[in-house]
Amino acid sequence: MKMLKIKDIEIGEGIPKVIIPLMGTTDQELLEELEEIKDLKPDIIEWRADAYSKVEDLAAIKNLLEKMSTQLFNIPLIFTFRTHKEGGMKEIAGDYYLKLLKTVIQTKRADLVDIELSSGETIVKEVVALAEENGVYMIISNHDFQQTPTKDEIIRRLETMQLLGGHISKIAVMPKNVQDILTLLDATITMKNKDRDYPLITMAMGPLGLISRLSGELFGSACTFGAGRTASAPGQIPADDLRHVLNIFHKYFEAGRDI
Repeated sequence: MKMLKIKDIEIGEGIPKVIIPLMGTTDQELLEELEEIKDLKPDIIEWRADAYSKVEDLAAIKNLLEKMSTQLFNIPLIFTFRTHKEGGMKEIAGDYYLKLLKTVIQTKRADLVDIELSSGETIVKEVVALAEENGVYMIISNHDFQQTPTKDEIIRRLETMQLLGGHISKIAVMPKNVQDILTLLDATITMKNKDRDYPLITMAMGPLGLISRLSGELFGSACTFGAGRTASAPGQIPADDLRHVLNIFHKYFEAGRDI
């Protein structure tokens, strides 16, 4: 995978980067949670704004982003509003979702912004173009809480994200059995081998999918999510446990390369 450097973090090189979500509902909760998460030494922090009680107040969003940026120092920040249809906590109108993402991009306070593939080609391209103008990176994402699509369909979605101009493609699926996990991992390594110049984030959700959150260095997922104060999706384990296992995998992967 191509290394995408954001601040001091190299996404796509070595150990998968640990992303810890902020899930607070108020300004005070979020700023306190941010300080707690910093103690966990995340590679990247994600603000899940769909949990925020004032998410429909753009002035409040801008004000809080400014406060966060003074506390983050050199930790990259992802801004994400996960829509209700893809597992988010709040339902908002499509036109406000677009306005929210554009507003955040124009503040230049978030290093990465997540947009869902289901927003449609026209909207995704419009937001990506604005991000390029403002020096913000885009994650294009897709979340299937009902099933695991076929390998070909997973690859099609990831390739579509790439064609639409995203800097990182992300897909999360729900496995019903072990074969579903193998399907996701097979699609991930196929994409990695097909285009090593493009970082991916892939995962199978729920307890069954845990191995997909741990094995990214082998199969090609550049980042993985660990829980801080609160998990943002089913199957996330505490960030400390996650990093411990990632380091063990990395140690023996490296040893194996020397044999």
